[in-house]
Amino acid sequence: MNKTRQQQLTQWLRQQRVHARRWLRLSSLLGLLSALLIIAQAWILAELLNNLIVLQIPRTALINDFLLLLGCFIARALVSWLRERVGFYCGQAIRRTLRKRVLDRLDALGPAWIQGKPAGSWATLLLEQIEEMQDYYARYLPQMSLAVLIPCFILIAIFPINWAAGAILLATAPLIPLFMALVGMGAADANCRNFLALSRLSGHFLDRLRGLETLRLFYRAQAETDNISHASENFRRRTMEVLRMAFLSSAVLEFFASLSIAIVAVYFGFSYLGELNFGHYGVGVSLFAGFLALILAPEFFQPLRDLGTFYHAKAQAVGAADALETFLSETDEITVAQGNQTLDSNQPLTLVADQLVITAPGGSVLAGPLSFTLLPGQRVALVGQSGAGKSSLLNVLSGFLPYQGSLTVNGIELRDLDRTGWQQQLAWVGQHPQLPAPTLRDNLLSGQAVDAAQLQQVLALAGVDEFLPRLPDGLDTELGDQAAGLSVGQAQRIAVARALLKPAQLLLLDEPAASLDSDSEQHVMRALEQASHQQTTLMVTHQLNQLANRDDVWVMREGQLIQQGPHQQLVSQPGPFAELLAQRQGVVEL
Repeated sequence: MNKTRQQQLTQWLRQQRVHARRWLRLSSLLGLLSALLIIAQAWILAELLNNLIVLQIPRTALINDFLLLLGCFIARALVSWLRERVGFYCGQAIRRTLRKRVLDRLDALGPAWIQGKPAGSWATLLLEQIEEMQDYYARYLPQMSLAVLIPCFILIAIFPINWAAGAILLATAPLIPLFMALVGMGAADANCRNFLALSRLSGHFLDRLRGLETLRLFYRAQAETDNISHASENFRRRTMEVLRMAFLSSAVLEFFASLSIAIVAVYFGFSYLGELNFGHYGVGVSLFAGFLALILAPEFFQPLRDLGTFYHAKAQAVGAADALETFLSETDEITVAQGNQTLDSNQPLTLVADQLVITAPGGSVLAGPLSFTLLPGQRVALVGQSGAGKSSLLNVLSGFLPYQGSLTVNGIELRDLDRTGWQQQLAWVGQHPQLPAPTLRDNLLSGQAVDAAQLQQVLALAGVDEFLPRLPDGLDTELGDQAAGLSVGQAQRIAVARALLKPAQLLLLDEPAASLDSDSEQHVMRALEQASHQQTTLMVTHQLNQLANRDDVWVMREGQLIQQGPHQQLVSQPGPFAELLAQRQGVVEL
């Protein structure tokens, strides 16, 4: 990562402060109070020591001073605790805002765009990388103000007492941020490489884990295990590189802080021995001045040392912000356009496409030009080889892909419709059922109110009632992560029942019977067949022997609709559908 890029990311990180401006201001005020308490504590302590040692004042006469000193200790502890709490809330507010921005952007881009990257990389972006920004906002940024405030206040307190001690502190103070910057230049780059390696490792591991059965069948399990082991070792080396940078930075700061404090101590030591006679204002170097300077010297460098300790948090944040800022900036202009017009939910849907060209969010053409009409209540089967553009057509109808040309719904361009309102008119069943809600009931109802009789009817139609008695809590059974307690066929039956319960006008089906056993396939297809008589249906399928009851069959090839018509008509005449049917029959015979 070059220096210009680091500066850009640092500026971007600073811009996010606007989301927690109130907490940052409160942290600055607490830092100012902390500086005043440090000086007050040092002043009282130096005065006490001077009174006890030089003036020989009895301890009983200094009770009030001891109580004031105790009060300063307690107040400093309280202020430090409040600063930690305020810093945490500051980082929390910004992390929540960033996560919301990322999730909102992913929602706007849609599943067609998200599938371009492995799930592990999205998990790293949302969890690991945003989480690494916590210390930057909670500690590093507030500490930057303290690193300026506290030393300035201490210098203001020391210079009127002894200008030589103040000059020593003032001269040595710039060495710490200078060497901190020199050491930290490579830290952000190391963190960026570390996060990139983590993102790749997460995606690689999750993809291999999902395909473990396939890898075992083809005897590739050991080879992929070795690959993961090699990637893990590479990540370990990069992590140790980051830690080495952090320890080096801390060591440099401790060295120069200790050296500066030692110089102050040596100056006062020789002054008391009579070897040095400067720095005072004509009254000699007093014990009070020495105590005050030596007590405040560590406190002078402590904010800078803390800043150095937290400097690795900045390097981590810059490294984490690289992918995050890139994602947010690159996707600013590629979100799918949507308007604010709404449809009459009581009016049947008529979809008309004229020279429709489906494009990816980045602008590349996925399918088209397409021209078709989907009438209310029409049942259409969409067939074609893999990669023909069928899923792209479903995605554009769902509002997840941009397009060129015309695609109207009841005379209104789809891009001008409110996407949320439009998607409420759709029901979807895909190849891989997703059941994100915690319980079976929540997945079925999706927050809507359904009559108990209607629910029981749909459960019976979809075949859910066959395995429902075997579940421990019936409809209130918690399904777990990725519905791990259900088979694929059972999960697909639930997805079909969910689609049937939704009051939608357009039913989109993407290979709903793929990867199902014969029993589950019969239940699913029977339920979908009955549902197709109640709403407009567009079904993508490779099962060409079950299309006789469809009103129309559309054949896609290389992103274009090359044939449309009733099933019987397409079977009886030469053409792409007859060729496709002959190919499938030949494969079955083999």
